[in-house]
Amino acid sequence: MGKRVGVLMGGWGEEREISLKTGEAVVAALESRGHTVSRVFAGPGLDRALRSAEFDVAFIALHGRMGEDGKVQGLLELMGLPYTGSGVLASALAMNKPMAKKLFRLHNLPSPQGYRVGRADVPRALELHGDLGFPCVVKPACGGSSVGLSVVREPESLMSAVALACRFGGEALVERMARGREVTVGILGDEVLGTCEISTPREGFDYDAKYKSGSRYFLPARLSPTRLGNVESLALAAYRALGCRGYGRVDLICSEDENDVILEVNTLPGMTPVSLLPRIAAQKGLDFPELVERILALATRDEADVAEAPLAVVAPAAVPAVVAQRVAS
Repeated sequence: MGKRVGVLMGGWGEEREISLKTGEAVVAALESRGHTVSRVFAGPGLDRALRSAEFDVAFIALHGRMGEDGKVQGLLELMGLPYTGSGVLASALAMNKPMAKKLFRLHNLPSPQGYRVGRADVPRALELHGDLGFPCVVKPACGGSSVGLSVVREPESLMSAVALACRFGGEALVERMARGREVTVGILGDEVLGTCEISTPREGFDYDAKYKSGSRYFLPARLSPTRLGNVESLALAAYRALGCRGYGRVDLICSEDENDVILEVNTLPGMTPVSLLPRIAAQKGLDFPELVERILALATRDEADVAEAPLAVVAPAAVPAVVAQRVAS
């Protein structure tokens, strides 16, 4: 029996265009499976839009800040609506790349050496860089779709790259550049779905490389079976370390000397039929509508045992003490 599904798309940030494409693809897939679908265009006033909508479950087709970072997930938790993807904490941790790196280290998972720079410290970028060396990769500390990402080859370009990254959220992450094959591991539920290798004509899989240039994809990745198994185990461990659920994608670099490092975990990866996770699913014989259906079936909320409480109300303002005294007298 079909469900009433609200597809949240659009959003506030620089990834709005990609989110709209994801949302429309998800809407078409859900309708083909017999669900009743409402489009919810996220932005200011989203709480009012959600209260007026009539659906049973939210399919989050948002990307980046104010959609993938736990904020919308928290709103849906307060409203008691189940939703697709990771919960509040895992979403926030995965979006905050410096914090995710701390958790990776805590779980003995390798990631490139790096540091965080705030907008106020942009003029001190070279001083903070120390002996990290060049080339390095500079990207927003909280963001997705590789928006604002730069590959910096010489010291003279570092400050401008950090300033660019800080435009998207106020903080930049600077990392030692890891060289090797770029691979991404798709995860559905709590199991690896498959692995794709990305080869681009540009150094660094940035926004243009992802959406505008002639990238090539190898499914499965061109790794030995043993190496592939190790990479997928590493990706699943990173996904679990952040407490993710539902589905996701983990990006890694596999070097020629067989040292593999985790770049990031995507809790709401792109979901058009040609996006990376659907490509991986298709290679496993899972077509796009079925993939969307399985993601929907995993929709849930955070488990929280809380005492029953009355509905929220706005109480009348208290009478100021000085007035109360005069009335009493």
